Amino acid sequence: MGLWNIRRWTKPKARTGRRYPTPLSAHQLWMVSLSAPVSRDHDASRTTLYPFTRIDDDSARSWLAEQWEITSRAELVDRLDDLSRSGYRARAQRLLGVAPLAWDAALYADITRRGFAAGLITEADAWTALKNIVPSVVSAYGSWQEYADHYLLGRKVWRDGLEAAQDPSPPAPQAVADAHLRALLDPANRASPWNLAPWDAISRPDRAR
Repeated sequence: MGLWNIRRWTKPKARTGRRYPTPLSAHQLWMVSLSAPVSRDHDASRTTLYPFTRIDDDSARSWLAEQWEITSRAELVDRLDDLSRSGYRARAQRLLGVAPLAWDAALYADITRRGFAAGLITEADAWTALKNIVPSVVSAYGSWQEYADHYLLGRKVWRDGLEAAQDPSPPAPQAVADAHLRALLDPANRASPWNLAPWDAISRPDRAR
């Protein structure tokens, strides 16, 4: 008599669009797009406030705890405050004389979105947090290209610091980040949020998409 291997059936996770069906406005998509450089995973959503294409609150909670030691609203707020005030760009300023805000802004937006998914902040709180970083970013850069250049500079300084400290879990090679940024900046890439929300969109009146 043969034995059957029975796999436990699990209900597929709901797609993000079913929980949040209303498309983002132009300003909202622009703010979400600040995190596009760090949203490389296949399950990442780049056109919704929720960071994944399918609802997965547990993954957001696990990632925040493992990568940032964030398990509470207070810890999330403290980390966002640090990234907005100085973040990793302070080290770059000491080493290079340049403070790449884009690196910290991308992390700030990414953590905000995951904090929302993890239930540490409300949707309204998340939008408020993203709005708070906009003036600094707009005053520092004039295009997504400039933003991308400084993001890559900040990432390199961060990565070099990890290598110097002999971190046991090295990040993805710089070439991977370079390729991802090229795809985001490619004018022929219709899926790029940077093409869907051009840089100057945040300086024009908001509109529905």
